[in-house]
Amino acid sequence: MSEGCTHDCSSCSSNCGERQAPQDLHVAPHGLSQIKKVIGVVSGKGGVGKSLVTAMSAVLASKKGYKTAILDADITGPSIPKMFGIHQRAEQNEDGLLPVKTKGGIEVMSLNLLTENETDPVIWRGPVIAGVVTQFWTDVIWGDVDFMFVDMPPGTGDVPLTVFQSIQVDGIIVVTSPQELVSMIVEKAVNMAKMMNIPILGIVENYSYVECPDCGKKISIFGESRIDEIAAEKGLKVLGKIPMKQGVAQKCDKGEIEQCKGCHIQAVGELLDEMAKQ
Repeated sequence: MSEGCTHDCSSCSSNCGERQAPQDLHVAPHGLSQIKKVIGVVSGKGGVGKSLVTAMSAVLASKKGYKTAILDADITGPSIPKMFGIHQRAEQNEDGLLPVKTKGGIEVMSLNLLTENETDPVIWRGPVIAGVVTQFWTDVIWGDVDFMFVDMPPGTGDVPLTVFQSIQVDGIIVVTSPQELVSMIVEKAVNMAKMMNIPILGIVENYSYVECPDCGKKISIFGESRIDEIAAEKGLKVLGKIPMKQGVAQKCDKGEIEQCKGCHIQAVGELLDEMAKQ
């Protein structure tokens, strides 16, 4: 041990006798919860459709017969409840908080289910927000869950770091859009996942194209997709390309996301079947 030792082995490359193994910061879920697989849905920036991919993946899992849950970690911009048409507040008993179930049986916990009004803003600092996300894991009685999807906020700040450190995440799905800066978005998410030793399950491209209602031609509004090229460079799998469809947007606005078939992300369903066998 050197004279200038800070006792922080995570930031030191020396192999001295005092070196300690990295501390495992993962916390256990609520004692009445049995959660088999946790999948985070992430992106390097906002507005690319993480909540949509989270919701569609959860619906797909539920329709395949898996017991499914969504932990809405996007505390300052929660949209999951509205997409599923959930407007009632979450309840609690002597053991903890109870998630709200969608019409299709998906369990959901979001800050919007705890505030008095859905439009109340959350003006909190990062550490407080991160603490709430951890409580959604430890204080909510999720019960028996096959797949939990975590709708992450954009970027690589406090909340994603807290999720990766506190929750045993089995893998992440990276969401992108077909723009020139997509490579940077993917790079940020991939690099963080690697630093946190989180497996990257694949990439989903949102806003991929618009289909002409008359001739069926695919129109690339945001430019030609580079997702296949980028995925090949990173050794990642493309799990789907979601087009811009008015019907999908309307279902989200009406709280009817469970009526979407999810045909554009069928590879996610195949991935879930593979994970369930492990």
